[in-house]
Amino acid sequence: MGRSDEARGEFAAFLRSRRARLQPVDVGLPEGTRRRVAGLRREEVAQLAGVGLTWYTWLEQGRPIAASGQVVTAIARALRLTDDERDHLLALAGLPVPDRETRPCTAATHLDLLEKLLPYPAAVQTARFDIRAYNRSYRYLFDDLDAVPVERRNCAVLLFTDDAWQRAHQDLDRAQRRIAARLRAGYGRHHEEPSWQRLIADLETDSPRFAELWRLGDVGSERATQKHLVNDRVGELHLEMSSLWIDEGLGGRVVWFSPLDAATGTRLERLAALQPEQSPITAVA
Repeated sequence: MGRSDEARGEFAAFLRSRRARLQPVDVGLPEGTRRRVAGLRREEVAQLAGVGLTWYTWLEQGRPIAASGQVVTAIARALRLTDDERDHLLALAGLPVPDRETRPCTAATHLDLLEKLLPYPAAVQTARFDIRAYNRSYRYLFDDLDAVPVERRNCAVLLFTDDAWQRAHQDLDRAQRRIAARLRAGYGRHHEEPSWQRLIADLETDSPRFAELWRLGDVGSERATQKHLVNDRVGELHLEMSSLWIDEGLGGRVVWFSPLDAATGTRLERLAALQPEQSPITAVA
C-alpha cells in the first residue's frame, strides 16, 4: 500500500471491525456450523471479493503489500461498506477517493444560508471550484454569473479564461497563483478521476498562464484571504474571503466575502439590491 505502519495498522483494524459486524445472512451465505468469533470468516470475505485468502489475510495483518483501487473497492462491496466507509478505506490504503461530486452537494438549508448572508456575496462550490449555487451579491461580484453558461461556472475556468473576471481582480496574478496551487493540492487527492483530469487538461489548453503556473508545481491550502476587486456596477471592493466545508467528503463548501471597510459594505448593499424582482438565489440543478 505504500503507506506508513500506522496507516496500514488502521487499514487492517478497519477491515477487521467491518468483517466482525456482518453475519452470513447479511451477504447471502448459509449460516453453516457454529462460529467461534463474531462476524464473517476471512475466507468468506475473500470469496465474496474475489481475492486470495492468503492475500486478504495479509491485508488484515497490516503487512506492507500493494492493493489496487479495484481490489479495495471489491473488498468494500463484499463488506457492504457505505460510500463514506469505502472512501475511508481507500484513503487508508493511500488510494484516490472516487469522484462523488456528481451527487448533489447543495441542500435547501445551504440555499437559505446564502440568502441570509446577503448583502455579503456567498456561493456553494465544490473542491474543483464548480459553482453550484450563489446569492445575488455573488452573481454580480465579478460580472453577471447568470449570463455565464452553467458548464463554465467554475472559478478556476473563469479566472484564467474570462476577460471580465480578470479585469475585476486588482490582484489578478496573486489570485491566479493561489487558485492554481489550491487546484494542485486537490488534484493530488483526485488525480485518477476523469472530471479532474478533464478540468486540468482544458485549463492547460485554454490558458497559457495556467499551464505556466501548473508546471511550477506549487501547492496551497485553503485559508482566509483578502481580495481587492473593481466592480463595473459599484466600484472598488475590499473584501476578506472565507470558506466553510458543508460536506468535505463531496468537496462542498460555502464561500463568502465580508467587507474590509465601510465603503465596501455600502457597495455590497447596492449589489444585493440589483434586480430585486428576481430570485435572490441561483442554484444549478
